[in-house]
Order: sequence, then structure tokens, then C-alpha cells
Amino acid sequence: MISKPLKLGFLASRNGSSAQAVVAAIGAGELDAEACLLVSNNRSAPALVFAAEAGIAAFSIATQADPDAADARLAQAMADHGVELIVLSGYLRQLGPRTLGRYSGRILNIHPGPLPAFGGHGMYGRRVHEAVIAAGVAESGICIHLVDEEYDRGPVIARMTAPVKPGDTAESLETRVTGLEPGFFVETLCRIARGEIVLG
Repeated sequence: MISKPLKLGFLASRNGSSAQAVVAAIGAGELDAEACLLVSNNRSAPALVFAAEAGIAAFSIATQADPDAADARLAQAMADHGVELIVLSGYLRQLGPRTLGRYSGRILNIHPGPLPAFGGHGMYGRRVHEAVIAAGVAESGICIHLVDEEYDRGPVIARMTAPVKPGDTAESLETRVTGLEPGFFVETLCRIARGEIVLG
């Protein structure tokens, strides 16, 4: 079971926009949660600066040289800081078996397109929006899903639609969808905190 307030850990490779929105919602009293830790695979990630300034424990764990050791260190760090639910905020690395095992059913990712049609390995960022435009569909969307060992395969727990407007380019669609993501992540976490969405 996940206790309340939600004990959140964040993973971010760059700015961590959703993490910043979540922390702001906590500070405003909109979300019953505690930001326990932020970890990045990129030691120069702006998200680390944000977390430090916000008084949140934060550090980097490089993943490329020794993925197994990084996985073990990440899983232990999250546990040591009391994290019960992990939020991926633009984290561009696949998680390892220790972290996935310890936090099974309690790792959330946001995907900027409909799943499963526009997900999978290599489908992130603008590539998703390019695929949506190329497919000629009338509607895109955002999916928040549980993370497992395969990219974008875990169960979707929340969806938001976003229309593809006439004349849209991948860039314009990306701008619209990206603007919706942080608020939708906050909304979904609020639903989890209220018990409307039940995780493991």
C-alpha cells in the first residue's frame, strides 16, 4: 500500500518540468504529498539545481558505465529516502531490474502520445508528434502509465486527449501537448492521493 501523504521520488534527465509542477502543487497545498528525492542520470541537469533550491535531496547517478551498479544504487537511494512512488519527469533511461522489482506497480511515466499506437523504443519527445502527424489521426493525447521492463508497455492509468488541429506540425503539436503534461501529472497524482486511482 502507498501511504499518505504520498512519498514521491523523481527521475529527470533535463528540466524535470512535471517534477517542478508537482513540487509547486505540494507547496500550494493542492497535493497531499512529500517530495523526498530527485535523481538524474545527467549531472548537469537543471532539475538538480531546481531540487536543491527547493530543499529536496538531489544527486546524479550515471548509468552508462555500469548500469547494474547504477540500478542498485538508485533502488537503494529511493528506499533510503522513504520513497514509495517514483515519478519519471523526462527521464531518458530504461530502469533496471532492482528498481523495477522494488517499486513494481509504483513507477509512473508520462507519454506525449496515445498508447500503445505511438509508443515503444525510440518513441519519445518530438518523434512521437512526428509519428502522430504522419499517421493523419485527428486526435493525439497524453498517457500516464506504470513502468515495466519494456518501453511504454505498462498499464495506462490516466489519459488526456489533445486534438490535432488543421495545419498542425510536429512542432506545434509538441508545444500544445508539452504544455498540458505537468498539470495532468499533478491532477493524476491528486487522484491517487484521494484514492480514486489505486496502485499496488
